[in-house]
Amino acid sequence: MAEVVKVQDLVENTRLEVVAGSEYLDRVITTGDISRPGLEMTGYFSYYAPNRVQLLGITEISFSKRMSHDELLMIARKMASEETPAFVVSTGLNVPDEFIQAAEEAKIPILGTKLTSSRILANMTYFLGGKLAQRQSVHGVLVDIYGLGVLITGDSGVGKSETALELVRRGHRLVADDRVDIYQQDEERLVGEAPAILNHLMEIRGVGIIDVMNLYGAGAVRSHATISMNLHLETWTPEAKFDRLGNAGDVLSIFGVDIPRFAVPVRTGRNLAIIIEAAAMNFRAKSMGYDAMKKFDNNLNKLIAENSEN
Repeated sequence: MAEVVKVQDLVENTRLEVVAGSEYLDRVITTGDISRPGLEMTGYFSYYAPNRVQLLGITEISFSKRMSHDELLMIARKMASEETPAFVVSTGLNVPDEFIQAAEEAKIPILGTKLTSSRILANMTYFLGGKLAQRQSVHGVLVDIYGLGVLITGDSGVGKSETALELVRRGHRLVADDRVDIYQQDEERLVGEAPAILNHLMEIRGVGIIDVMNLYGAGAVRSHATISMNLHLETWTPEAKFDRLGNAGDVLSIFGVDIPRFAVPVRTGRNLAIIIEAAAMNFRAKSMGYDAMKKFDNNLNKLIAENSEN
């Protein structure tokens, strides 16, 4: 489920300052879309989206200077709907008195920033997109390995947390243990983070709950990470069949985004931390254009060609 975001949260995370209406910062934002009300300034309200944050830039403010007091106040009052979370004025521009009056009447805060419209628009869209996105909770562990978000899944008791702890000891960073909240950042990226109640915490059977940040330092944790791959730990049995070459093409699909998925057999004596670390490095190498499987094929073809000549 998406989080509840208030205007106060927007102020604290996107370099905004309160110009007026500081007592109304508890208004709730329900959508990550931001409006640039250029047409509305001319009186066209047929497709006005009142539930969006309204961003006024150089175009809107300069146009307002051409309007009479009564015209601008009428437009401002139409824009100041009960659903409107806030007005934002960019580029350090002065807010027209008419907007201040209309916002005060509707109990809407007015926010300002010295950033340009495009920059503050990007900041607000990124923040609200992450906070308001639909979330799916996955049982597993998320670790940042060499900058790659590796989602480790598997049956309960298979050793996910213990493996993650060893990875932390090897210098990698924990994002979430036991439960990973995943949301879609855009059409190609999934981001995972820990639920607030489990932030920086890890459960190790026989030991209990440990605070990774307290034990290993701030460099051992991350607040969130883009998920690059999924390693699924499976108990090794004689009947089980695993892809030995790592090119099966399995995926984990969440919100329509496919994440490469690899099954890793778990057996006594296998150092899973080193195996997962190697899998992450190999995946990174592939993304940079180097494929060990292709090299193996080339070597095999070369050997076959040499034997054919003899």
